[in-house]
Amino acid sequence: MEKRLSAELGERVWAASGIGAPTDIDDLQRRVTLLVQGLVDTRGELEERTEELEAARAANQELPRALIQLHPA
Repeated sequence: MEKRLSAELGERVWAASGIGAPTDIDDLQRRVTLLVQGLVDTRGELEERTEELEAARAANQELPRALIQLHPA
């Protein structure tokens, strides 16, 4: 009984000290996984938007040339 009480008290002190791993490590790992997946999704969206922006810029650069060809001076 003394050993069991000592072990229990030791675990409580260890947890309260903040030195040990948090008891909810599984929750934290799930949260990290969700955050990483969110980051991957956001990076994908950023890549799509960057491609769209580059296409729009290219179209804007071509527009004046196309207008000049339609209406030469």
